[in-house]
Amino acid sequence: MHICTYVSAMSMHPKRMMVAIFKGTQTLENIETNPHFVLQLLHTDQYNLVKLLGKQSGKTVNKIERLHKHKLLTTWQDFPILRQALSVMELKPSFDPLPADTGDHMTYICDVLAWKNLNNGEPLTTQILHEKRIIRI
Repeated sequence: MHICTYVSAMSMHPKRMMVAIFKGTQTLENIETNPHFVLQLLHTDQYNLVKLLGKQSGKTVNKIERLHKHKLLTTWQDFPILRQALSVMELKPSFDPLPADTGDHMTYICDVLAWKNLNNGEPLTTQILHEKRIIRI
């Protein structure tokens, strides 16, 4: 699990999302070897998870184990997901990523294979993370 700062809907028919993954991360390696992955929309109350999911590397920290220990996980489509997430989407990259020389992220255009709304509430935004002094804008 990780944090994606850059995500956007791209098409309703077919349903497609743009997801940017930071270069050199365990997440990028995971996507390159197993192209199905889950995008989760976090609730505003989940801002503290950014410290684990976005500021620590999956190469050195077992994030799933830590989340499981705190009973924060459930399962959907055979993927571990966060219980309090607002919604989830199973994605599959539909094309090769945009060229690597475009910045510090690899950008994927993904087909939405399945989705589910889980909880009501307000989504976590970069503005909230900035206000909580977790990120700089």
